[in-house]
Amino acid sequence: MTNTSICLLVLYYSKHGVTKSIADSIVKGIESEGVEAMLRTVPDVHPHIEQQAAVPEIGAPYVTLSELAQCDGLALGSPTHFGNMPSAMKYFLDTTSSLWLKGSLIDKPACVFTSSSSLHGGQETTLLTMMLPLIHHGMIILGVPYSEPGLHKTKSGGTPYGASALGNQNKTSLTEDEKSVAISQGKRLALIAKNLNRDTGSANE
Repeated sequence: MTNTSICLLVLYYSKHGVTKSIADSIVKGIESEGVEAMLRTVPDVHPHIEQQAAVPEIGAPYVTLSELAQCDGLALGSPTHFGNMPSAMKYFLDTTSSLWLKGSLIDKPACVFTSSSSLHGGQETTLLTMMLPLIHHGMIILGVPYSEPGLHKTKSGGTPYGASALGNQNKTSLTEDEKSVAISQGKRLALIAKNLNRDTGSANE
């Protein structure tokens, strides 16, 4: 049974599937709290972007600005490219000025997640830079508290700034610790969204 009054957007970009694996675990955490999760991605950016299909051949649909505006919270994820988010995700975020002007995302909870192909490959800088546009949108940024056991045990991915994973095109599955951190992050996003919506509902009564 899901709380249909709350919908959380899990928006990711993934080239080899590792970041998508994190997104899937975050969805699992969200849904375990009885909250709806909407999984979406963004298209590649290349010189012939206008020739891309409107709907991806496989995987999640492309996100729309209206879906972002209407969500009750956001989990944003992308791989690490030179210590930052790749151009595809940055390109999409750069199209959200209309939502910024309207204040569509103010006071909505948000979290971030990433993956890299090497240990210490810029995961934390990517997570921090992904937070910046969300802060400009007035969103409430959530990390992963150290009450999550996976943060104390992990030898690969998983940070207090957000879920992460170590992988590449030959290894797209998550370790148990990476998975538990991602699920925990999804659960926390759902719990905070429910609390915020409960408080808003009480204020409007």
